[in-house]
Amino acid sequence: MTKFISFALCMTLLLSIPAVLHSARIFPYDYKIETLENGLTIISIPLDNPFIISYYTIVRSGSRNEIEPGKSGFAHFFEHMMFKGTKDVPREEYDDFLTLLGAGTNGYTTDDYTCYFVVFAGQENLESVVKTEADRFINLYYDEEMIKSEAPVIEGEYYASVSNPSRRIYETLRNTAFDLHSYKHTTMGYLKDILDMPNQFEYSKLYQKRFYAPDNSILLVVGDFEHDKLMEYARNYYGPWEKSNYTLVTPVEKAQTKQKRASYDWPSPTLPRLTIGFHGPAFSDETIDMAAMDLLAAVAFSSSSAFYQKLVIEEQKCQSFSTSFSDHRDPFLLIFNAVLKQEKDLPDIEEEIFKELERLKNEPVDPETLTKVKSNLKYSFANSLGTTDGIAGSLAYYINLTGDPNTVNKVFDLYEKITPEDIQEMTRKYFKITNSTVVTLTEGKGQ
Repeated sequence: MTKFISFALCMTLLLSIPAVLHSARIFPYDYKIETLENGLTIISIPLDNPFIISYYTIVRSGSRNEIEPGKSGFAHFFEHMMFKGTKDVPREEYDDFLTLLGAGTNGYTTDDYTCYFVVFAGQENLESVVKTEADRFINLYYDEEMIKSEAPVIEGEYYASVSNPSRRIYETLRNTAFDLHSYKHTTMGYLKDILDMPNQFEYSKLYQKRFYAPDNSILLVVGDFEHDKLMEYARNYYGPWEKSNYTLVTPVEKAQTKQKRASYDWPSPTLPRLTIGFHGPAFSDETIDMAAMDLLAAVAFSSSSAFYQKLVIEEQKCQSFSTSFSDHRDPFLLIFNAVLKQEKDLPDIEEEIFKELERLKNEPVDPETLTKVKSNLKYSFANSLGTTDGIAGSLAYYINLTGDPNTVNKVFDLYEKITPEDIQEMTRKYFKITNSTVVTLTEGKGQ
């Protein structure tokens, strides 16, 4: 759901990039973690950066949470509803409050979490923001008529999403690759479930009670404020929020023993597409599996790699080629995406991808290239910490995964330790034909 970011605030956010590259830690800032009696975790990172405060609420609510059949899409639904207001602070009053502060707000939903943030200026405004945000989460109000009126909006978003062939093939890949885990569906959910949302008012309140609770949420505050003041306000305004005591148990996906295949006929002219997904590891800051996959993607399949240059630049069989090896709390997919120029080349490109993976199982990546990739990853992450909100936004991603800001340092420590032989070993472990799902999308015949 897109909200507003004031131009004045965007200009204020411009700060110098910190000199983290000279630090022993890629994330060099001091932080404090405290937990209220109701289970709400508060991560506080006071900075010397003047004026700006980034106030993030991370709710562990995503498609991962939607484990009941017929109940997909509710994580995204609540992202919508969280901007509807409360009885004490209706939506119009909430928007006016933010406008008066010159603040920006937004929210987004992922497979593992939903994130809400407010970026504003001035320590003197901290208490009013804490009070207003606490009210928004504790006293969210909507009724059956509101869910009936919002469901068509979500339906429209779904149609807009799958009107993009790349989104449709991604949806098909997940639905085919997973049998049991709730990652089987995207954050949008299944269309049939979205259409049934107006009849699911009671379930929506159950979902809210389970997941929009302090013991399933993390408050991340970064910027120009005093920690003790933040905690005083948090205890005062978030204290009444009742914990859920609900423990999510996600279905465990069985090991895939043979290749899966699917195809999708697109109803209008489009370029052919190929997506191959392999079941991969969950995120970890302790084991090298996922970190090795990050490095493999950058070394062997980025736009500067020989493989990319061959398919896209030299042979020009692909209009684009990319990988998506994203971090998830449970095991997810290692995905290869290709947009081709001609349908007849689909078998060749599929074969090329598998051949390259076989080569990487037998030939370690170039050590010099690997060293450069590690340096680039570190520099890119350092660049993301150039503003107060850059720090909060980059950190929210990792905090969802472990709840600990030091995860960033642990991940970059893993990167430094990984050798070409480690990458070779992980390539052998995950990129097996029997562990793969191949999906093609082509222009439908006879359309």
